[in-house]
Amino acid sequence: MSTFGKYFRVTTAGESHGKFISCIIDNCPPGLALVESDIQPQLTRRRPGQSAITTPRNEKDRVTIGSGTEFGRTLGTPISLIVMNEDQRPHDYGSKTIDVYPRPSHSDWTYLEKYGTKASSGGGRSSARETIARVAAGAVAEKWLREAYGIEIVAFVSSVGNIKLFGDRPTTDGDEIDALSNHPKFLELVDSLTREKVDEFLPVRCPDAAIAKRMEEKVAELRDQHDSVGGTVTCIIRGCPSGLGEPCFDKLEATLAHAMMSIPATKGFEIGSGFQGAEMRGSRHNDPFVSAPTVDDTALSASVGIPPSRLATKTNHSGGIQGGISNGMPIFFRVAFKPPATISQDQTTARYDASGEGILTTKGRHDPNVVPRAVPIVEAMAALTIADALMAQHARHLGVKIAAAARPVHILSFPNGTGNAKLGPEGRAYYTAMVIPPSTVLFFLCLQQNSTYDQEKPFDGAERTIALVVEGQEMLEALKHP
Repeated sequence: MSTFGKYFRVTTAGESHGKFISCIIDNCPPGLALVESDIQPQLTRRRPGQSAITTPRNEKDRVTIGSGTEFGRTLGTPISLIVMNEDQRPHDYGSKTIDVYPRPSHSDWTYLEKYGTKASSGGGRSSARETIARVAAGAVAEKWLREAYGIEIVAFVSSVGNIKLFGDRPTTDGDEIDALSNHPKFLELVDSLTREKVDEFLPVRCPDAAIAKRMEEKVAELRDQHDSVGGTVTCIIRGCPSGLGEPCFDKLEATLAHAMMSIPATKGFEIGSGFQGAEMRGSRHNDPFVSAPTVDDTALSASVGIPPSRLATKTNHSGGIQGGISNGMPIFFRVAFKPPATISQDQTTARYDASGEGILTTKGRHDPNVVPRAVPIVEAMAALTIADALMAQHARHLGVKIAAAARPVHILSFPNGTGNAKLGPEGRAYYTAMVIPPSTVLFFLCLQQNSTYDQEKPFDGAERTIALVVEGQEMLEALKHP
């Protein structure tokens, strides 16, 4: 599928060497101030040709808002975003070897098996070029999250090959490896790191000058050898209210994992203490609860219908999610990216027709390492995931509010001619055919606009008449002004 999200929905389209990349955003709230310059910074961070260690493909990646806004504000209607491909070179993929041999660890063979055809230039839909649409949509989602809730999302490169920002730290017990959630360097960053700070360490985006330099040298070395290398991106989400996520199959960490593993070249995901947590004792891994500190910006989430959390945790090995539901602490996770599959070395591989093996020689422009440009992609998918979860939680809160405002509703039925009904001392009807809970009667209220009950007026008519007796105007007002 090319659609992500249940409530805040994004559908992407376009191929690596096609005319353009585009997306449609459904259900973005109306009234959000939105112009192209709100979206462009993230696209610029993702664009190719940023440095000597990224692909030399020269794209401006300028976004155009095609619909869904008027006078710089969203209308609540579908938003279309378009980015033109200006430096596509399909002829780079026109060699005979590309037509004969599938590229190792690429999507050439699997797409052919699935669809019976494949893009003849680049990776088509499997190319990272498709992520332009995700980043553009994520910038829109993030603007809403930031302005309505004060939510911040910051990602950075945490490793390239075996060069790590957060090295393994044996604990004082000597029999465990301390997790990322206990690492002093990470604890310094989790509450204060900004995108501006991350971008000070270009071209790698690792917030440590010495380690970033080593990473850059490693990528440059492998580039000169016509090879590639993988790495990891760590992401922090601050200000996320508690209560997001669903039990069982739509746990917040599950939807985050789904989002991150949909990014091209991803091969791993861990949240909180992650795999290192498997080596810890429960007595060290548990996160004790404490009273949440009073923070001014917690009023932001309360002002839009989701109350701030009353509790916090002393440690955060859970990564801000417990039982699949956010607990109000910072959410953090790591995403592993494999080495880019397309390299400029000759490689031995089988022919498409399985008639034997041969040598594949590839051309084209490719990243020797993807993680510096993957940073805004990870941020975008995190924003889309949290926006979708917030809309689900809003729907739940609104349903509870409506149900709490309404008393029991009675349906009175008079199928044969005329009839009279009187209200008893408790406001209940004498002749009640059926009593249903408020949540069930919403459908009837939408159909029957005249939902008031006149005690003195009889019900008559040849046809069956249904009268809805609503005790409490709050429910009607809530329906008129959701």
